[in-house]
Amino acid sequence: MKLVTRLIDCVEVVQINGRIELGEGSAAVREVVRDLLANGRKKILLNLADVDYIDSAGLGSLVSAFTSVRNAGGELKLVYLTKKVQDLLQMTRLYTVFDIYDDETAALNSFDKSAASTA
Repeated sequence: MKLVTRLIDCVEVVQINGRIELGEGSAAVREVVRDLLANGRKKILLNLADVDYIDSAGLGSLVSAFTSVRNAGGELKLVYLTKKVQDLLQMTRLYTVFDIYDDETAALNSFDKSAASTA
């Protein structure tokens, strides 16, 4: 699995390529989110366009990342879910937990609105 992070308008966009599964994949997601929070980055967008598989450990790491960011007063959102990942989130009812977007621009704009409403 490969993670690439880029900063766009105060939002950290994390491009995830590969499988989020037990072992390195799920640990890498938790680590990148922990590092971003440690550096004061509380607006995080996970781009899952190139994620073709998530197992139960991977789901756990996404939920753990979401909880960590929320507890730190931040926001974590998902964009570009593949059909497999979308179906998995609907099956597990996690679809209702995450803010999910089909378009990166819309996702980035949603952070601006939420930041303005809390200011």
